[in-house]
Amino acid sequence: MSGTGDRPTAVVTGGSRGIGRGIALALAGAGYDVVVNYVSNAEAAAEVGKEVEARGGRAHLVRADVSVDADRRRLIDETTTVFGRLDLLVSNAGVAPDVRADLLEAGEESFDRLININLKGPYFLIQLAARTMIAQQAEGRVERPKIVIISSISAYTASVNRGDYCVAKAGLAMTAQLYAARLAEYGINVYEIRPGIIATDMTGPVKARYDDLIHNQGLTPIRRWGQPEDVGRAVVAVATDLLPFSTGQVIDVDGGFHLRTL
Repeated sequence: MSGTGDRPTAVVTGGSRGIGRGIALALAGAGYDVVVNYVSNAEAAAEVGKEVEARGGRAHLVRADVSVDADRRRLIDETTTVFGRLDLLVSNAGVAPDVRADLLEAGEESFDRLININLKGPYFLIQLAARTMIAQQAEGRVERPKIVIISSISAYTASVNRGDYCVAKAGLAMTAQLYAARLAEYGINVYEIRPGIIATDMTGPVKARYDDLIHNQGLTPIRRWGQPEDVGRAVVAVATDLLPFSTGQVIDVDGGFHLRTL
């Protein structure tokens, strides 16, 4: 498929599972065509593509590693070739540490991997997307494009057995601020969505611990796990232009975890 359609187009990185899948499906239901980016699980990505189309959107799958420059460029190039436009980038792709290691023992290999995938890759993918959006606005192909960065409560919550993850997420928070300031003159709003404890395969290994913290110890005022659909709804609010006078805004989707109470 090719050409510019009436529906806006979104790129969702890490779109084959978890939060990314929830976002892709929510956007399809809100009138978007979706580029589903994935790295290894082609079968899961294909399933998301089918579900996007079942919701009325067109889907295109792109296997690309956001930590690799050539892959980032191909992701944006394929989007504009296939759909003719880029209205929304949702920078969601990210990984957890292979091994949780105490801050005093952790090595550089895990740090480099986390920074490259979770921070450096998104930083430069956003740069590419922004340049494309600016050019397409000048050509009249898109109006009011937007960028959403999916970060984490780990942007401000210290976990001493996964410092690399926290540092990367804190860097994403500043990335959102930087691009919001730089792109405002072009009418491109940037938002940071900060999920809390969301039920995905990433949090599966710690399910029993968080079940206790949430349901018995009141870790979050709203005493339930977050779902990928909760994050998807927040992205749709941005995508459908419900926050036009906000940029650089942090949107907490965390069951109230960020609240300080006495």
